[in-house]
Amino acid sequence: MAAMSLPDRPPLSIDHLVLPTQSLATARARLEALGFTVAPEGVHPFGTRNACVYFADGTFLEPLERGDAALRADAERDGNVFVTRDSLFRERIGPEGFSALVFATGDAAADHRRFRDAGLSAGDVLFFSRPFVDAEGRSDVASFRLAFAAAEEATSFFFACERVNAPSVDRSRLQSHRNGVVRIAAVTIAATDPASTVALVAAISGAGAVEGSAGVRLDLPNARINVVASAREEAECGPGDFTFESVTFAVRDLADTRALLEDRGTVWQKRNGGLAVQKTAGQGAEFIFEESV
Repeated sequence: MAAMSLPDRPPLSIDHLVLPTQSLATARARLEALGFTVAPEGVHPFGTRNACVYFADGTFLEPLERGDAALRADAERDGNVFVTRDSLFRERIGPEGFSALVFATGDAAADHRRFRDAGLSAGDVLFFSRPFVDAEGRSDVASFRLAFAAAEEATSFFFACERVNAPSVDRSRLQSHRNGVVRIAAVTIAATDPASTVALVAAISGAGAVEGSAGVRLDLPNARINVVASAREEAECGPGDFTFESVTFAVRDLADTRALLEDRGTVWQKRNGGLAVQKTAGQGAEFIFEESV
């Protein structure tokens, strides 16, 4: 891996998380069972489809289905990094999981140059637009510019997302969740080489690292990233590889969240004062609910 250095600017915030799934119907059913409100299906012009979960702070989850095979093949042939990396993840890991951590940016082109200069670029900038429909059926067009970064050996990846045109539709109903979730509080990464992964995340996000008892924490403006040692053997995943292991959500009232999970027969475990729900089909990572402070 090329030498990396921290950018001389404030750290980026989390924008959203990409969660590949075999079936959006399965993902919708699972997420709704956990108390999330799931948006209507969105269709990308390069063949993939999503059904997002939006939060009050502007972050979101993106369950992603493969969709139109011909469009995806054309996109990969044209060098579309988003589709190519999604295919790589599914080939190596499987059709369900957590493939990408996405940062919000106001200038994806500048981030692409920064990633390229640091030896971290995963390919060309991608610009695209897609229709957006809110909970009332009102539509608009959303446009995005993406800059990609990844370690050469890694299957999971990162990108910076510039929202070139944000839909002027009301998302308030989509941002209200019966489980009380208001935002993404943290993402935990399990790495075979934690020091290398911390350096990678720091170089991409601009966040400084803080040593903790369980691993290393990087504090972003709107969330934290935890990097812990992986229990997997390096030979299983390649040198320096890592996986996005869990997502922690901030909720208004943990007792209410617990009551909803129990009412719906969802199995959970106590985890550092929160409630942990193991991943399953349609839920590509462990979900942890913690009370917001």
